[in-house]
Amino acid sequence: MSDATDGPAGFDLIEDDLAFGRLVDRLVEAERYAVDTEFHRERTYFPQVAVVQIADEHGIAVVDALAVDLEPFARVLRGPGLAVMHAARQDLEVMERSCGMVPSRLVDTQVAAGVLGYTTPSLATLLERELGVRTAKADRLTDWLKRPLTPAQLEYAASDVAHLLELEAQLAGRLAERDRTAWVEEACEELRSEPRGPRDPDEAWRRIKEIRHLKGSALSVAQAVAGWRERRAAASDLTPRFVMSDLGVVSVASSAPRTEEELRSLRGLDGRSLKNGTAEELLAVVDAARTSAPARASAAPVPELPGELRPALPLIAAWVSQQARDMDLETALLATRADIEALLRGAPDARLSTGWRTELVGEPIRRLIEGEAALAFERGRGLVLTAHRPA
Repeated sequence: MSDATDGPAGFDLIEDDLAFGRLVDRLVEAERYAVDTEFHRERTYFPQVAVVQIADEHGIAVVDALAVDLEPFARVLRGPGLAVMHAARQDLEVMERSCGMVPSRLVDTQVAAGVLGYTTPSLATLLERELGVRTAKADRLTDWLKRPLTPAQLEYAASDVAHLLELEAQLAGRLAERDRTAWVEEACEELRSEPRGPRDPDEAWRRIKEIRHLKGSALSVAQAVAGWRERRAAASDLTPRFVMSDLGVVSVASSAPRTEEELRSLRGLDGRSLKNGTAEELLAVVDAARTSAPARASAAPVPELPGELRPALPLIAAWVSQQARDMDLETALLATRADIEALLRGAPDARLSTGWRTELVGEPIRRLIEGEAALAFERGRGLVLTAHRPA
């Protein structure tokens, strides 16, 4: 193989709604189409989409999302065509915000590759290993919101979808040979249908590690301030830390200030956090929460992991990891530690209790905890699940 990169042969740059409408008309009829996005969200609450790249059997289009209304693309997304994407989670959020929906059908080549034994592979890795195609490396510091877009930016954007349909076909063939197509379909449907959009402000406090150690009124204030910060961040389209730092939230919760002077003396707060009436608003939030009881750990009761099963969790996790290696699967796609714990707790929505994972690990784990099977170590084989033989 040569060291040269294989860029796209050509692409159309779409910079107006009329041209985009013609593209949409074409894509509505496509059986398969590849799609990717370039966006920024370093300082914003919501992703700022800058470029959308699309490819079908007729060619590649690079769409300037700052010049074009993307909403008409919803016609393509709701249609029967199969959307082919790579590492799609954040791109799906972009589409839902820009078009009001996500594709009706999806295959994520990163997920498909994981079912074939790859571990969270990059698109460049897959293209080189599966198709022998080398692509130009991305500049992670490129500013996709700056105009005009440079030829290098356009070339890189187009290359992200140039070979994606071919890659999906290659992976699909290998999956069919191993009878794993249904596994990928189920995993991609989980990804496609998972909740997206603004986070629940009432749950925002859970993402601040230091809050977990607070109790009583301090916890009540922390929950209220974290929720206030989340709502203000969404309303102003700012990353929450630019509204107030995590340290600031904890400082306010620990001190429960009553005056603006007390508020301004706290660590983690500065003038930018408290301007334009923010100080008064924040003091009102603290005052209302000071005498309130903290929210419960969970709105819905979640069964606790039985004490007698706690020692089994790391052992079962080790067995699952070994099973994934033996089956040439990415471990996280088969079962995470959280998945195993949910099954052991008897959670009604445990991922291992339905679908293809049930037969592979869910049912064996059930047999293990019911005493119908046992784990043993065999040299050369590792952990082995055997039928339980009562003494």
